[in-house]
Amino acid sequence: MRRATADDLPAITAFLRGRMERAMFPLSNLARFGLDGDNRYAPSMWFAQSGGTVTDVLTVGQAGGVMPAMPNGDWQAARSILAGRAITAVIGPKDEARGLIAALGIGSAKATLDQDEPHFALDLADLVVPEGRGALAPLQTADAEAMIAWRIAYCREALGMDPDAAARDGRAAYGTYVAAESHRVLMDGQTPLATTGFNAATPEMVQVGGVYTPPELRSRGLARRAVALHLKEAKSKGAAKAVLFSANEQAARAYRAIGFRQIGHWTLFLPRSEIIVDG
Repeated sequence: MRRATADDLPAITAFLRGRMERAMFPLSNLARFGLDGDNRYAPSMWFAQSGGTVTDVLTVGQAGGVMPAMPNGDWQAARSILAGRAITAVIGPKDEARGLIAALGIGSAKATLDQDEPHFALDLADLVVPEGRGALAPLQTADAEAMIAWRIAYCREALGMDPDAAARDGRAAYGTYVAAESHRVLMDGQTPLATTGFNAATPEMVQVGGVYTPPELRSRGLARRAVALHLKEAKSKGAAKAVLFSANEQAARAYRAIGFRQIGHWTLFLPRSEIIVDG
């Protein structure tokens, strides 16, 4: 595998778009932050070719998040690229992410999150928007401190973060979401009910993330309505498909109810501290 330059991006992008349901993070981050950019999510990329066609791509964010798109599983090549680097996450389709984790020998590391979640996709032509309470509004419509508190709770519950890390991430994420206009809140008058958002997007497809309902409002269909309304909005702007991964079976039932179908599993491996890959 060799490191990508700007001249390689058309071929790399074509490969990733050919497997878009499994490659939304690298595609979206490349479009938003640019190859080898300064943002912590900006990707550096390595790729392999066969007969002039890209066959595998390894993406590494500036903060150390690794995202394999490597159906051929050349893990020795990936290990050579990552040797000496600090890894803060491995994220991707289960078959590829788990193969890379095993090759790097890091599977036994203590992690804040280490799980394989059901991976879902939806053709937005099949979207079901349930009736119910609330209308969707920009995230900043609700009280900022309340939304930050919800994000902190999400970080604790869904990502396994310790209180200090969750507090830092929650406050920073709120500002990022507002600036990017990526998240929404379901409001009943002046009362927030649930949040939803897109953590990756291309013109054709969105990836749902950051869905949260406070415990006292759960099991009332609020999250599924929030997600469905946001997807309806995305469809009106030209998106044709959506993907997401589900933290638990209750959430999975909600997603199935609005039309999502399972296409596989998605791995989230977030070590407690960065791991330096052995040479």
